[in-house]
Amino acid sequence: MTHKQETLFGSGALVAITVLLSLKLFSDHLSHWKKPKEQKAILVIILMAPIYAVDSYVGLLDIRGSETFFVFLDSIKECYEGLVMAKFLALLYTYLNISISKNIVPDEIKGREIHHSFPMTLFQPHSVRLNHQNLKLLKYWTWQFVVIRPVCSVLMIVLQLLDIYPDWLSWTITMILNVSVSLALYALVVFYHVFAKELAPHKPLAKFLCVKGIVFFCFWQGIVLSGLAAVGIIKSEHFWLDVAHIQQALQNALVIVEMVFFAVFQLYAYSAAPYKDLDVKEKKKE
Repeated sequence: MTHKQETLFGSGALVAITVLLSLKLFSDHLSHWKKPKEQKAILVIILMAPIYAVDSYVGLLDIRGSETFFVFLDSIKECYEGLVMAKFLALLYTYLNISISKNIVPDEIKGREIHHSFPMTLFQPHSVRLNHQNLKLLKYWTWQFVVIRPVCSVLMIVLQLLDIYPDWLSWTITMILNVSVSLALYALVVFYHVFAKELAPHKPLAKFLCVKGIVFFCFWQGIVLSGLAAVGIIKSEHFWLDVAHIQQALQNALVIVEMVFFAVFQLYAYSAAPYKDLDVKEKKKE
């Protein structure tokens, strides 16, 4: 068995583990379908790990694919990442009985202070009182990434197909996405801190770390690998494989390994146990 075959076999096994763990958790929620509004958001979040793992494995299978092909694969992961962040915020809203569209904000949380930190204090007061408008702002800060990510993806793919994609433009789009994802994560962090007490029974920190961890590792990992390739630390020792392809292969392999750990962590963070308990209570009443 060649080194490439060993890599694909090992990676395939890890992808299978990620998919099976995620499907088990997915199935548990479907078997105890008690709170559809909450669990729909949870199911979208649960699928993040297997989608990332499978997508990265496809990249390993075609290690010599075109740059446009790899941008397309990355775009699938990152667009889904935007959807997950939006669903995570929606899940927190559901836990707190907040509805922005219906202008429903519980009286007991109105007027609570939101403390902003640098660099947001350049655009926002250091402290603001919680109201419908501020909650809507946090929602917009999260949702902007859901819009910007696919727009940038389409733009990158089109420019590469037209062969007009210089390095400076690549780094510019990377910086735009960096600011966008950072703003979305910032909104989630602010929301978590403001409602930490009310969210405590729902293990919000573990849930948040699942989302932030995947986003953090994948995004900054890609940046670090690009930097290592740019300074010559990542080198090509094969005439048929250039540095860009090696960098992409390393990114895909690392993501596959990481998704196993996140799939395991999700079994705890997004456990179906609370919904199983509701089943038991309902049966006892009968």
